[in-house]
Amino acid sequence: MAQLERPERLQIMLSAEELVALDDWRFARRMPSRAAAIRELLRRGLVAEGVALAEPNQRSSNYGVLSGDPVNGAAADGS
Repeated sequence: MAQLERPERLQIMLSAEELVALDDWRFARRMPSRAAAIRELLRRGLVAEGVALAEPNQRSSNYGVLSGDPVNGAAADGS
């Protein structure tokens, strides 16, 4: 059996209005699936909130209060 690219599953419940809004957004952008649309909306929301998304091959040790900033490569205290 092939290895899953996204092994974590998340189940959400949506109202009829939320589902229509999601599908309208998805179809307007020609997204291949609801899951792809939800992942894109989640990514956009996180970026809008200032959450740094992990780059490929980043180690968890690159993230921390006193360690370097993974986005800019600078120390958290500005040095």
